[in-house]
Amino acid sequence: MAFSCGASLVLILLSAVNESIPKRMKMQLIGLAFASAILQVANKVTRLYDGNVTLTGLILARSCKLLAYFLFLVIIYIFNSYVKDMFMRDKNGCKIPCVLQVVDIILLVGALVLAISQFTGLYYHYDNTNTYVRSPYNAIAYVIPVLALLLQLVEIIWHYNHFVRRMVIPLVLFIVMPIMASVSQFIFHTVSLTGLTVVAMTAVLYSFSLFDINEELKAAHRRQLDMLRSREELSKKMLAETASALAEAIDAKDSYTNGHSNRVAKYSRMIAQVAGKSQQLCDEIYLIALLHDVGKIGIPNAIINKNGKLTNEEYDIIKTHPAKGNEILKKISSSPNLAIGAHYHHERYDGKGYPEGLKGEEIPEIARIIACADAYDAMASKRSYRDVLPRNVIRAEFEKNLGTQFDPKFGQIMLHLIDCDTNYQMREK
Repeated sequence: MAFSCGASLVLILLSAVNESIPKRMKMQLIGLAFASAILQVANKVTRLYDGNVTLTGLILARSCKLLAYFLFLVIIYIFNSYVKDMFMRDKNGCKIPCVLQVVDIILLVGALVLAISQFTGLYYHYDNTNTYVRSPYNAIAYVIPVLALLLQLVEIIWHYNHFVRRMVIPLVLFIVMPIMASVSQFIFHTVSLTGLTVVAMTAVLYSFSLFDINEELKAAHRRQLDMLRSREELSKKMLAETASALAEAIDAKDSYTNGHSNRVAKYSRMIAQVAGKSQQLCDEIYLIALLHDVGKIGIPNAIINKNGKLTNEEYDIIKTHPAKGNEILKKISSSPNLAIGAHYHHERYDGKGYPEGLKGEEIPEIARIIACADAYDAMASKRSYRDVLPRNVIRAEFEKNLGTQFDPKFGQIMLHLIDCDTNYQMREK
């Protein structure tokens, strides 16, 4: 009895402090453990004071015997509530089966019959020596709870496929074991096996419930991660599509730079890949390069499409497009690196570029990569004042400007790509 009561107390404490268990389930598990402990105490007190004719013995023996019969009904009622909640959860809120509703009615009838038996001696009575004596109809006290348990068992088996399979075993055990204990106790008049069994089965139910909740939490966590990944992928896709559409709009302003942004993005990614950058960074560089000329939206079409050499004033206006691009893209807080390419792609490694005049490593690495790709495509594309430059001329320009206009490392990679492109496919078609 002491061991089972201690086990019940441990279950109560574990249930109370466990924040992962839903509140209603927590109260049910605590109720089962508490009722089981009190049932054990009631049975023990009944045996201790059985035959004790003192006033204390009369009161404790009779009240605890009544409490023991009543608590068994209460335990089944709490368990029935647990099963109904489990059914509602696993059936996604469907209507509770009528059989489980009938179980509640049977238990209520059992409680009423128990109350009546105290005045009629239907179940038992105490003789003049305050000794417990069973009546011929004592079996009714066991038939009612066993019938309720059997109905629960039938319902669980009937709806087996609708329950989480890992929970079917403890549910069935919680029913079958007390039934066997009750039958044994009735036939052999043994010590309260029912109370001991209920304590053990409550521990089993708690363990499986905790395992089930942990699995549910893991599944919920996986679903949340999947949802976050889906949202992230959708955001990336929307950003990429928006950037591509914007790049086409930018290129459309200049009849001589059709496809320029897409080619610069492609070459920038190729340089980053040869440089050993991660796939994620390569994709990011592609997107940043795609929008490197976004500032040209703010440049008048007459200047962009002018045939012939620009005046100094017109060239000064053209040189404002990096700053304009930075102003546009820095407002996109979800992609803070997006403005780097637009802002710094005209900086030179020797510090003679614009708009900031940054030098060497002061220039963001992404911008140094895009600067190489941008300069290459400018030479490999037709302009209003010239045709596409020959491949060997472009190569010579890169060799000459390593360490001055271009970052030596990324300029060297561009030379490598030019050498690999023997058929001169990297050009405006």
